[in-house]
Amino acid sequence: MSLIRISKLARRYVMGTETVHALREVSLEIVHGEYVAIMGPSGSGKSTLMNMIGCLDTPTSGSYELNGQDVSHMDDNQLAEIRNCEIGFIFQTFNLLARSTALRNVELPMIYAGLPAEERRAKALHALAQVGLADRVQHKPNELSGGQRQRVAVARALVNEPSILLADEPTGNLDSKTGVEIMALFEELAQKGNTIIVVTHEESVARHARRIIRILDGLIASDETVARARAASDLSQVPA
Repeated sequence: MSLIRISKLARRYVMGTETVHALREVSLEIVHGEYVAIMGPSGSGKSTLMNMIGCLDTPTSGSYELNGQDVSHMDDNQLAEIRNCEIGFIFQTFNLLARSTALRNVELPMIYAGLPAEERRAKALHALAQVGLADRVQHKPNELSGGQRQRVAVARALVNEPSILLADEPTGNLDSKTGVEIMALFEELAQKGNTIIVVTHEESVARHARRIIRILDGLIASDETVARARAASDLSQVPA
């Protein structure tokens, strides 16, 4: 069974007398364990599609099934629950609490989920160890490098064992070397069976995925499988 099944998904916005067609009856499926990049220039509809997949917005028409559940017509409370349980978000700007430690930031989704403190701590420590930050758990964001902050964000996304890791321009605020490290981390997570969706406008970032879906004018322009083997030199092309 597909993890994501989207059928004729459309999103229209009314702006005064004008109707903007952000998505135009997009259909696609993503199975468990896929590593997918969604690409497109500004205004192509890729961010709208990301918001739909992440249950941050609802479609004007069409259907979206996530893990067998039709989320197309859920209310805000139901969508919030789906986001917390099923989707781990990784943002370009990290979105960490400045006054909280790495450990506390990673615990946050589990606080919302109502897990007891001891279990939260154990799972957060494990998630931070997974991303190579076992020795930084008590550091606050301003005591961490950009790459370390993004690793905290990845740990936070992983901690509830979501169905999807959804990353929005994950290297956008990082220098080239750190971007390489984060994309290598994504490779490791994909190899462990995590389903990863990266939304980007950078070709060099998208080429790390196993499948690239290109969006243009609210439509899928192409959907290609990427060869698994990559030369080490490809990694050096991740943008700053």
